[in-house]
Amino acid sequence: MQILSSQHLAELLMGIARAQAAIVQAVESERAGFRSSHALPALQNAAHLRDHPEPTLIDLPVRILLASLGRAGPDATAIVKDLERLVVGRSGGGSPGPDLDFSKAP
Repeated sequence: MQILSSQHLAELLMGIARAQAAIVQAVESERAGFRSSHALPALQNAAHLRDHPEPTLIDLPVRILLASLGRAGPDATAIVKDLERLVVGRSGGGSPGPDLDFSKAP
């Protein structure tokens, strides 16, 4: 298996978030008000928006889902920067760190 780059991981997370957003939108079409009264408050709580201004690795997928539910959608460049800050431990380009190499056994 190849080493997963930050860009690939960001695209994978964005794809998962799009699928989750489609589910939220489907429930909203069946039950009006679900998104604003149930889904968004629960997601905002799970994303720790008030507790952590900068996302942690655990918060990042939820924040990507929240962005997917918005008009603009998620920003791949910002996600890559967050991943590199969180996983690789540095900002900027370059090769992924050892934490993103899923070809090796833990």
